[in-house]
Amino acid sequence: MYRSSSRIRRTPLGRWGVATGILALSALALTGCGLKPATAYVPAVGPGSISPLEDADGVDLTVTSKNFTEQLLLGKIAVLAATAAGFDVTDLSNVPGSQPARNLLVSGQADVLWEYTGTAWLTYLGQEEAISDQTEMWQAVSDIDLDNGVTWGAPAPMNNTYALAVRSEAVAELGGITKMSELAALPVEDRTFCVESEFNSRPDGMNPMLTHYGLERAAADGVPDGNIGIYDTGAIYSATDAGACNFGEVFTTDGRLDALDLTVLVDDLAFFPAYNVAPVFFTETLDAHPGLEEVFAEISPKLTDEVLRDMNRQVDVDGDEPADVAFAWMVAEGFITDPAR
Repeated sequence: MYRSSSRIRRTPLGRWGVATGILALSALALTGCGLKPATAYVPAVGPGSISPLEDADGVDLTVTSKNFTEQLLLGKIAVLAATAAGFDVTDLSNVPGSQPARNLLVSGQADVLWEYTGTAWLTYLGQEEAISDQTEMWQAVSDIDLDNGVTWGAPAPMNNTYALAVRSEAVAELGGITKMSELAALPVEDRTFCVESEFNSRPDGMNPMLTHYGLERAAADGVPDGNIGIYDTGAIYSATDAGACNFGEVFTTDGRLDALDLTVLVDDLAFFPAYNVAPVFFTETLDAHPGLEEVFAEISPKLTDEVLRDMNRQVDVDGDEPADVAFAWMVAEGFITDPAR
């Protein structure tokens, strides 16, 4: 695979200057919103199927991530993997916002980040037409990002895209519904939705979704406006579980789906874009240490929707520490070992 040379080279001063600024921004943002900051805590790592690379000894490597639960988990997985591979790892996860994390990678201030294909395509690369085919989406972002000095690694099966979910106990009452194409066969009074305001108005959200599945917004025989409730993102899950609506707008890897026993409808006519996660590397780093790509390629196939839902649930519902959840999963999969045992 061809890899372009980055036009932006880093210096030690620039690396740590930006890193310090991001950490300060992270601390400020988290303090302001009342959330608990993720610490740099990571358990000690022993080699498993991931063992030290010959060229990693004494080499600094910086991992970054965004600041929501799933990204904190993925960031810790990256830290553990790179440490087991023999690098001297700086944990720069928990960066507030997608664009600041992306900027760290593109500028070479960070070396690796787990990123979503749909986010890169629509947000960073400015593309307007969504791609629902997961392989096509990965290839499209990979091709364009080579010129940005960024190399995409092997994608994971997990696809954290939008979806509609229904409380599982209501599935039978709704004729055993499992697919979004079956919405149009329901009586009008059963086509009730809980959505967030952004999804309700965005050009790839509620209205085009209904049209894609043969339903007209505000039509008496479609989906009347009174059938649509607007909620904050976090309230949709509990509102759907409580029966405030039959169908809630959700994200497919959210841990509350399992905790609340919500069933995700299959997007069988492929409306929603693909949001598979993949390791993304600063190309100069990967050129210097090509074995790093194979380390992450070993992990990606194991990251399914079910795995991320379970890990997200352990953090968001059970209150466990992301580093501990990531560590336990890496040990269970045999990627690393616990040196204390």
